[in-house]
Amino acid sequence: MSEQIGKVYLVGAGPGDIAYLTLRAQKLLTQAEVLVYDALVDTQLLQLVPPACRQFNVGKRGGRPSNSQANINQLLVEQCQQGKKVVRLKSGDPFIFGRAASEIQALIAAGCTFEVVPGISSALAAPLLASIPLSDPVLSKCFAVLSAHQPSELDWEGLVRIDTLVFLMGGRNLEEIVRCLRRHGLSKKTPVAVIRACGRLQQQLWIGTLADIVEQTAGISLSPAVIVIGEVVGLHHYLQSPEFEEGVTGVIGLEDNVQPDKLTYGNGFGVKASILKGKTILVTRSAGQSSKFAQLLQDEGARVIEMPALVIGPPSNWEGLDNAINCLSDFDWLILTSTNGVDYFFERLWQQGKDTRALAAIKIAVVGRKTAASLKEHNLQPDFIPSNFVADSLIAEFPETIAGKKVLFPRVETGGREVLVKEMHTQGAIVTEVAAYESRCPEQMVSAAQQALEQQEVDVITFASSKTVKNFVRLVEISLQWQQPLSQLEGICIASIGPQTSITCRQLLGRVDIEAGEYTLEGLTQGIIGWAAQSHRTKEMP
Repeated sequence: MSEQIGKVYLVGAGPGDIAYLTLRAQKLLTQAEVLVYDALVDTQLLQLVPPACRQFNVGKRGGRPSNSQANINQLLVEQCQQGKKVVRLKSGDPFIFGRAASEIQALIAAGCTFEVVPGISSALAAPLLASIPLSDPVLSKCFAVLSAHQPSELDWEGLVRIDTLVFLMGGRNLEEIVRCLRRHGLSKKTPVAVIRACGRLQQQLWIGTLADIVEQTAGISLSPAVIVIGEVVGLHHYLQSPEFEEGVTGVIGLEDNVQPDKLTYGNGFGVKASILKGKTILVTRSAGQSSKFAQLLQDEGARVIEMPALVIGPPSNWEGLDNAINCLSDFDWLILTSTNGVDYFFERLWQQGKDTRALAAIKIAVVGRKTAASLKEHNLQPDFIPSNFVADSLIAEFPETIAGKKVLFPRVETGGREVLVKEMHTQGAIVTEVAAYESRCPEQMVSAAQQALEQQEVDVITFASSKTVKNFVRLVEISLQWQQPLSQLEGICIASIGPQTSITCRQLLGRVDIEAGEYTLEGLTQGIIGWAAQSHRTKEMP
């Protein structure tokens, strides 16, 4: 067997949002064995890599300890020589101030194969997303892209003769840029645009002139920013979509009879967005779970970061479930309270050579629409489902007297709620509990979630079970060393799917800001939409 040959892909991540990632870059991320990424890479992109992919954050942040370029070069060489498929993910384009040349030279010297994958540079994307053309037959016959990291090294006398200037890495040096251009003869009336966080939900835009742009942005952290200087900036006013007026923020057309899930608002960039536009939502869920919930939130405009907080697997042994399946005819009712319970129960049923005909004489009760939908995949309909989708209502609304009934309850092996079983026993049911699956806490928090929490990007955290709350607290203590998560989460909305999850949120996180009216993911989505609508109403009040 031949030794695996490694390869390094220097990939441009584009300006931010995953929507601007190239198809080639997306494919490589889904196949990566090692990911080495920069600080400005959007956390959404980190969710594309396989769970087993090793991730290295080598971003350079001003004022903080950073990896040296030599160390980054060595890391790429080492991982490639181990036979790994390495994706070196760079913000924008690798060859636009991306220091790719140094890394390529190190790879060549070590005999490592590599490929460079272009990305959309923020130098081009930011003006476009702000409705500013870099070229114009009259106003801009040429433009220059510059790094403003060290303004003293630039040829200002020559730059003032170029129609349009685009500065990258200039947020901290805006005042010096303005001073140098004015000193070398550029008119104080020259238009200036500052585009912060282009291509992201947090994008902001300031339009001014060399006379007032520094005052407009005083006291604001502009990084990462693209600065455009030239007469073409004035075209911004004429090239926006007519759907919104200049500078519109907040809710448009918010009337008393408008339903929150139908609201849209303007963000001042000529873009129509749903009510959750601009919100980053951290969704805690089971590892490997296909998240319909994430899609519901994304459809409403939210940026979603999924954080596995449960790892679902088989129980420590199958003896109890196997014995129960061998004597299904002895039971009156089968109770299933989760999709995991459905999946593992039927997996063991098939492995014992049985099919749904073995359930002909037993009635089935389920909790929740998702559980019912999972049961339907096996061509079965539940005989009973409580109205408000919580296990406690199953006994309260049970369709027949449960006393004396033999009930089979496949459930999580440890940590499940005991209220349902206790109430069934109290009412005289003969309950057989069997372990069908186990859930545990992941060993560490995924990089995308960790980075978003560290950089204070999260607006809402959602919880769909008490276990996800408990495991979230454990993960932030392990991965972020947060010993007091209550204070660290100040300003972040805590959203719960139902009463029992809310109790755990209050116990461990100190509060609940949203509780779903209907205890489903759709209900939780509507709760978040209503919260966002109310937030906009509050901001718009004089």
